[in-house]
Amino acid sequence: MLKDDQFQSAHTSDRNLALDLVRVTESAALAASRWMGLGKKNEADGAAVTAMRKAFDVVQIAGTVVIGEGEMDEAPMLYIGEKVGAGGPAMDIAVDPLEGTNLCAKGGPNAMAVIALAERGNFLHAPDIYMDKIAVGGHLPADVVDLDAPVEENLRNLARAKKCAVSDLVACILDRERHAEIIGRTRAAGARIMLISDGDVAGVIATVQPESGVDIYLGIGGAPEGVLSAAALRCADGQMQGRLIFENDEQIARARQMGITDPNHKFDILEMARGDVMFAATGVTGGAMLRGVRRFGHGASTHSLVMRSKSGTMRYIEAHHNYATKPWASN
Repeated sequence: MLKDDQFQSAHTSDRNLALDLVRVTESAALAASRWMGLGKKNEADGAAVTAMRKAFDVVQIAGTVVIGEGEMDEAPMLYIGEKVGAGGPAMDIAVDPLEGTNLCAKGGPNAMAVIALAERGNFLHAPDIYMDKIAVGGHLPADVVDLDAPVEENLRNLARAKKCAVSDLVACILDRERHAEIIGRTRAAGARIMLISDGDVAGVIATVQPESGVDIYLGIGGAPEGVLSAAALRCADGQMQGRLIFENDEQIARARQMGITDPNHKFDILEMARGDVMFAATGVTGGAMLRGVRRFGHGASTHSLVMRSKSGTMRYIEAHHNYATKPWASN
């Protein structure tokens, strides 16, 4: 058992680390925001990656990237396996320096910089392939929905748990041709749908934000984004399941190398993000979850969210960055 002074030290350390993570996502969001609406998604992503990697240099962790920008030969930095941080406790890191590159390039809503952190070995090492997902918010009966259950059954069970009609529910789904059937069945069941063009991390997190109006997330998106989403939901008592979608034997072999032995396994939220988890995100463009970066003559403002599974808190942080006193910060 921790003594009072040890508890206070650990508590303060956790809080400081959570704030450090926000500084990392702020740096990435500020860098990406310079490319907002310019139609250059690769440049926006590159700026976010560079800024996020630099910001890690002062974070007091011995971090290893487990969800990142790809393999070493695919990405110059924030690649899977890269060591980051200034030294400290051993941590696994999941990052998406610019979630929603197309959204940023087009000036669309919900582009953001995202990071999740957990003690070593507590994140699923997911290859960069697709994942079928289902997610709902907090304060619901365990296993209220199931990835293998029919859409109609999941909607009925969720409505019963929420003490409402199916017609009161809103499902968030990526607007893709592959989702034509699930969209049709959701509508036929009587539920309403919020179709999003990109950014399924924001779509999943919306299920734990009452003001979003989203009750359930359905459909196929990126597997790395699935791990990031699971980390966020762990901090907010949400529920999530996912199954990797393999397109060829090469992808199955890659997953086996990462420790995934059963290609048909249905992962629950604790298999994707275990232990004490921290999550931070900073808006690049505005949306239902976060306001975007606002630039002005001598600086900029950012709006961020930081969550911790240990405390179950969701904190919103508005920061004003004054470049007049720190001109290097505008780079």
